[in-house]
Amino acid sequence: MHKNQLAWRGQPPKAAIAWAAILFSFGLWNSAAWPQAVPQDPAVERGRKQFQQSCGFCHGPDATGARGPDLVRSPLVAHDVKGDKIGEVIRLGRPDKGMPPMPMSDEQVADIAAFLHARATEALESGSVPKSYPVEKLLTGNPEMGKVYFNGPGGCKNCHSPTGDLAAIATKFSPIELETRMLYPGGRGGRPIVTAVVTLPSGEQIQGPLVHADDFVVGLRDASGWYRSFSRNRVKVELRDPLTAHRELLDKLTQADVHNLFAYLQTLK
Repeated sequence: MHKNQLAWRGQPPKAAIAWAAILFSFGLWNSAAWPQAVPQDPAVERGRKQFQQSCGFCHGPDATGARGPDLVRSPLVAHDVKGDKIGEVIRLGRPDKGMPPMPMSDEQVADIAAFLHARATEALESGSVPKSYPVEKLLTGNPEMGKVYFNGPGGCKNCHSPTGDLAAIATKFSPIELETRMLYPGGRGGRPIVTAVVTLPSGEQIQGPLVHADDFVVGLRDASGWYRSFSRNRVKVELRDPLTAHRELLDKLTQADVHNLFAYLQTLK
């Protein structure tokens, strides 16, 4: 037998127990410390508490809806950027829908926005929602009304076509993916590609994907792939955002419209 094994075997029971206690304590310390390796955003936790206190009685403590609508799949939340749209609704309310205005500080609005975006991301990336999510659980709208909205008040036909870019769309994506793409057209955490069109004093136009823009400079990649920047006070700049129409629709789009549109898209097979 090895010397070290003999030495360990010869230790009194109390020493062995002490070693076991140390190792056990070390294991507990590691298991307790491990979750702290990925700390939660404190703004999300503050927003959760603020939301439950101020909004949960109507929208549910987890924002999935109660008397008020579900905010996890809300188009307004999907298009919100750091509380710009959520804050307006909170402060002005929607009296016509029974929502009173609530005076809140910028910090409170930012925290609630962080919580709602975290909930939307969690739902979007949840591993518990299978690709074969039953369409019956989503298909609650009226496809005929969705078609009318698509071709009429919604203005969807101005950019999309059921025989063009949306042809057989329901066969390309599962129901949950299709509704996700409708509510989050920029993709999972992605941003749409904005095109910058720069008109020089000579009248020449240069356009390409926007790379940078501030109050003084605009930068883009031209058709040959080169990065080019221009002083904004010397040129005319037009930024074309493909999701502008979606954002302008937010004040008009209702939950019924969302479900009716989804029901219509589900018929495009």
